[in-house]
Amino acid sequence: MSYIAAVDHLYALGHELAPGTAAAPRRKFDLAHMRTLMAALGDPQNTFPSVLIAGTNGKGSTASTLASILTAAGYRTALYTSPHLIRVNERIQIDGHQIPDDDFARLYFQVDNVANRLVASGTLPHHPSFFEILTALAFLYFAGRTGEPTSHDAPEAPFALRGAAVDIAVLEVGLGGRLDATNIVEPLLSIITDIALDHQDYLGNTIAAITREKAGILRPNGTLITLPQHPEANQTLGEVAAVTPNLTAISAAPYIPPTPPQSHVTSTEVGAPRLDSETWVHEAPQTLTPNHYTLTLDNQPLEVNSPLPGQHQQRNIALAIAAAIALRNQKSYKSDSTSNQISYKITNANIEAGIRNTSWPGRLELIPSSTPGHPPLLLDVAHNPAGAWTLRAAIAELPSSQPRTLIFSCLRDKSLKEMSQILLPLFDANSGDLDRARDHVILAPIDNPRAASLTDLLAAAHDLDIPAHAAPHITAALAEARAITPPDGIIIATGSVYLVGEIRHLALHEGATPA
Repeated sequence: MSYIAAVDHLYALGHELAPGTAAAPRRKFDLAHMRTLMAALGDPQNTFPSVLIAGTNGKGSTASTLASILTAAGYRTALYTSPHLIRVNERIQIDGHQIPDDDFARLYFQVDNVANRLVASGTLPHHPSFFEILTALAFLYFAGRTGEPTSHDAPEAPFALRGAAVDIAVLEVGLGGRLDATNIVEPLLSIITDIALDHQDYLGNTIAAITREKAGILRPNGTLITLPQHPEANQTLGEVAAVTPNLTAISAAPYIPPTPPQSHVTSTEVGAPRLDSETWVHEAPQTLTPNHYTLTLDNQPLEVNSPLPGQHQQRNIALAIAAAIALRNQKSYKSDSTSNQISYKITNANIEAGIRNTSWPGRLELIPSSTPGHPPLLLDVAHNPAGAWTLRAAIAELPSSQPRTLIFSCLRDKSLKEMSQILLPLFDANSGDLDRARDHVILAPIDNPRAASLTDLLAAAHDLDIPAHAAPHITAALAEARAITPPDGIIIATGSVYLVGEIRHLALHEGATPA
């Protein structure tokens, strides 16, 4: 079967977070079902060590940075993330390379066939979800399986090997943690990033309840890496950690640089970032804060030079550094071999190179225009209030006199009202601020069953008395934004991963259609 057929078949399963109906109630998650599927596939997730990352925001940035560090250290490193921007293959990578279409198709139909047999036999009550199927496919790929069973007489036997399993897999939790399909692994490290309100229908209506769900990735005798954050999250993590036997907790706080003042930085303290006005302001296009600073590790300088801008990324980088340090054996990482199979030889130079080579598109990503007279495009997947506040902080760093056009959309199960209150006033042409007089807000529909309607988007802007209008589709929204934004202005697209993915594709591949 072809790759296109596999992708069409996958999308036909529907999104597990889509609203339920009388005919198709909302999916209830149960790890027992995922374990049943994986057992029938030969439990490939047990053939490689892994790191599991949960949280509300920053999971993908942390995962991509850590994976890049491990690749720089010479390890064959898998990366599993969600959702994708353009192609579903983005979610499944080894050493920065997406799963090939042929492998995706072959493994997809093998997993689907096994799932259908399990449902037909009554072993599973229903077909696995979109995310469960993708997770199973990823684990098979990371394990080096061909997608062909070893015995045609026993079609549920372990799949034949295509090659060696990866040296390590960095896995981003899809939703929550406790019941997420990725949580069937036994991770070397459990990383928890910043936690905020999101997916309340599934995870609970308080920070404490959501944190408890995400803390479900902790393991007895395991290691937790996190950072101080919201008091409710701190307290809940502490409570869960206290009752998890022999859990080692590590704070990544030592790897966050001091916040630089607005004036020249001349500090020579150990670990203080070497930042001056040129480094801090002029190295990044449009004055977005670049993350270029120096820490001290093993009494040696560690230069952090990340392509991911924004002060918030310093927390994600710190988590990745802490994880890399935890993975390496302090007594053996400088030698030519390690005796402990779960210790990794990761030098400071590897950490520097990995951070420098990190690729994570759509996160405060500035795309210069390839067409004369068109303004640049700033993309950010901020899809919840916490992400919107982070983007707002980044926008505050842009020149106040620069004309701005916002292209915005979101899913209806997100906090549309709150996100609008955070972002839309920054583009209010009627505010009386002369710097904002040339600003615009364009609302665009996204192709997703969970999408907020244009009526709801317009109502949110109307409630704030901010002028906005709707485009019939995303292509039209981008074309209009380019037409009304002067060359010295900037177009900012945000509110949904799906919106950013399609606009990014249009910007980089004019005239093409996202796959």
